[in-house]
Amino acid sequence: MNSEEMVRLCREHTLYTWTSGQAVDPLPVERAEGIYMYTPDGQRMIDFNSQLMCVNIGHGHPKVLDAMKKQMDELTYVFPATATAVRARVGKLMSEITPGNLNTFFFTLGGADANENAIRAAKLYTGRSKILARYRSYHGATNMCMQLTGDPRRVQNEPGMPGVVHVMDPRPYNYSFGETDAEKVERNLRYLEEVIEYEGGHTIAAMICETVTGTNGVQPPPEGYFPALKKLLEKHGILLICDEVMAGFGRTGKMYAFENFGFVPDMVTMAKGLTSAYAPLGAVAMSDPIADHFETNVFWGGLTYNSHALGLSAAEAAIKVLLEENLLENAVEMGKVMRSEMDRLIAKHPSLKEGRQLGLFGMMDVQKNSQGDLIAPYNGTHPAMKELSSFFRSEGLFTFVRWSHFMCNPPLCINEEQLLEAFEIIDRGLEITDAVFEG
Repeated sequence: MNSEEMVRLCREHTLYTWTSGQAVDPLPVERAEGIYMYTPDGQRMIDFNSQLMCVNIGHGHPKVLDAMKKQMDELTYVFPATATAVRARVGKLMSEITPGNLNTFFFTLGGADANENAIRAAKLYTGRSKILARYRSYHGATNMCMQLTGDPRRVQNEPGMPGVVHVMDPRPYNYSFGETDAEKVERNLRYLEEVIEYEGGHTIAAMICETVTGTNGVQPPPEGYFPALKKLLEKHGILLICDEVMAGFGRTGKMYAFENFGFVPDMVTMAKGLTSAYAPLGAVAMSDPIADHFETNVFWGGLTYNSHALGLSAAEAAIKVLLEENLLENAVEMGKVMRSEMDRLIAKHPSLKEGRQLGLFGMMDVQKNSQGDLIAPYNGTHPAMKELSSFFRSEGLFTFVRWSHFMCNPPLCINEEQLLEAFEIIDRGLEITDAVFEG
């Protein structure tokens, strides 16, 4: 099937996400290998966003494919109340690679239902009904998760689940809690405690946070934020849930992003890199006290595909690839190259405002003037950003261009030569935004 027919039939008979049918312009993809995708017409594309920040080990890894084929020959699916060898192995493996007392895992199909079930567990465990969530966040597209989400996609899906209280994180879009990390942490947590007092701490079950804010800016937390946040929440008996759907499984150079920041949450949600998207699978990691609660109390939740054998086989193999092929270490080393390239481009291009990264989790902001105003408003766009997106695609670079920024999240197997090739394309593309820079 050629590209034209592939696109035509997909548009005629399938519905795409987050867009209208008339606006969609899908990229035709025939196959993928390593860091590359290929169109039916033979164009090679560098996958500079790991699709949706999920293909962490790269495309088509034979060890994962072989493990999934072997599992399909043995057992593809049984209902959730069974015990299987792959469920046993992966549960044990997860407890070994997950720090602290996070030893029990509830397996789901993806990140949204992981977050749904984490919230359910928090409410059942605490007997409370409210949830704190941050405005600069994305937690999934199910009804509950859309209400947890802070970004503009939430607004079109309201009203939804009651009881969600949105708060600002330490780095809001315009407002600032201070200049230094210490100021931002102290003032943000003072503000948060006042919100807790208004809402009634005894009514709040949990706060959910992306450990590193993803699509809303790739924002690592200020130094000291999470340990101080956890202490504040513990004071009020509120659980801390870290959403690591994007940030986990080596993306930041650690297996879990929270390992960078000196604390252990009460629950962690994960998906994407858990299987590197070779099969749908998510999970909720629970601390021992929460898991112990459900030894004698019913967990009122269930999924037909809970602990799906094929998904678990993909996770087991993908985690082993991360560890055996030193991809966490590579994310750290290539993260240094990314940092250097970001700094080089910022010095060269007046339209670049800032580049943020931790490991191979990165994003760059585009500005319209020397005052630092972003080229597009919050939830807005600019013709130059649309042109930049088209340029990347035409030159063989796949990544997300949104609002006033673009993503830099390649597979963790990328090497320096490949990374420099991607940034060379970005370098040429930024001439487009430089041309509209107002000075």
